[in-house]
Formats: sequence, C-alpha cells, structure tokens
Amino acid sequence: MERLQKVIAHAGVASRRKAEDLIVQGKVTVNGKVVKELGTKVSPNDKVEVEGVPIAKEPPVYYLFYKPRGVISSVKDDKGRKVVTDYFPEVEERIFPIGRLDYDTSGVLLLTNDGDFANLLMHPSYQIDKVYVAKTKGIPSTEQLKSFKKGINVDGDRLKAVHAKVISTDQKKNTAIVQLILHEGKNRQVRKMFEAIGVPVDKLKREKYGFITVEGMNAGDIRPLKPHEVKQLRELADKNVK
Repeated sequence: MERLQKVIAHAGVASRRKAEDLIVQGKVTVNGKVVKELGTKVSPNDKVEVEGVPIAKEPPVYYLFYKPRGVISSVKDDKGRKVVTDYFPEVEERIFPIGRLDYDTSGVLLLTNDGDFANLLMHPSYQIDKVYVAKTKGIPSTEQLKSFKKGINVDGDRLKAVHAKVISTDQKKNTAIVQLILHEGKNRQVRKMFEAIGVPVDKLKREKYGFITVEGMNAGDIRPLKPHEVKQLRELADKNVK
C-alpha cells in the first residue's frame, strides 16, 4: 500500500505536490469513487483515475531475492532499518515482497508489483511448499517432530508443518539441523514451534519456495524470475487448490 499522491507522481502524471492539489480538488478517483483525503493509500490492484484518465499501469515484474539476516521484509521501516527494496535501487516499478521473512531469517523471498500474482501465492486456499532449514540449540526428538505434523497450539494459534525431519546432529554441541516444510507462513511460525517444544532456533533459512531456490546465489543477490518460472508458480498454485 502506498499513498495516493505518490502513486500518481510515480506514474508521471504530475509532481507529488501537484498530485496533492489534484486530490484535494476532487479530480482523482479510486475504483470509481472521488477521494479527497491526502492520507489515502492504494494497492497495485486499485484503479486510479486523474481527471477521468486512468494512470498507466506498470508492466508486471517478478524478482527472486536472497534475503540476508537483519533485513526487514517491507518497502519501508519507521525505525530506519534496512528493508528489502533497498537492494533494488535501479528497479523503477513499485515492487513489494510476497509474504515475508522474519528479520533474523534468510533465504528465498519473491518480490513483484503484480498484486494478483501475490494474492494467488499467498491465498490460504493454495498449498505451496515452503522449505525451511533450522539450526537448533538442542536436538528435537522424533516425537516432538511428529507433534509438528499434527499441529501445536501456540498463543491460541494452531501451527502445523507438512513435514519435519532431522538432517544432522552434533551431540557434543547439542545442536541439530532440521528441515521443515510449511504451507502457511505465519509470523515467526518456525521459531514459535521450536520454542514451544523447548528447542530454540539459532539460525533459520528458507531454502525453497515451491521449486524456487537460491542455489548458486549469495545473500543479498537478486535476479528476475524467468517467464517459465512465473508460469509454473501460477500453475503450482492452481494445481494445489483445495
């Protein structure tokens, strides 16, 4: 969501100040309704018209970002922390992350300016595998991992993994590498699940989103998704509808 005057200015219709004047004068509509409030925010799916003329929509773009730890999954942060769009200084389109990765989590993050595409991938009716690898302080038991598949209640929320297995352990250090596959992506879900069984997460990475991986990339790298990847992601979501 972005301020209406910013969207108008970004489309090249007028300067930010002029755009504000047009809004106050009642010359701007959003989805057919006149909007005069300068604080109004719109999404990429909203139809904005200035003096009866629709503003040009940006061509859809799709990016894969290897999100490093210590970066906010947002387009801005009121605390001045680094956000994912800081890594896209040359991208003119108004891109935003599809879903989120926690501040301390690294790995696959998709960004786009295509609201329909983002909604498709994030909609709860669709089941796209999100593969996480966690380094834990402690070694979870087989029974504890089975509880992940059944679902556990955390703060009144039911958190569930599709799959969970230990990849390796270090008995001396009492640590483990555990793979989890989720279909949902609730706030700090993986960390909360491990905390609930008394095995806190030290490091966490999302290795795959569907079939998309960051293999061959370094943290902070970006690349455009290929047309066939975008098509396959759409097909994957359609295929997995409940």
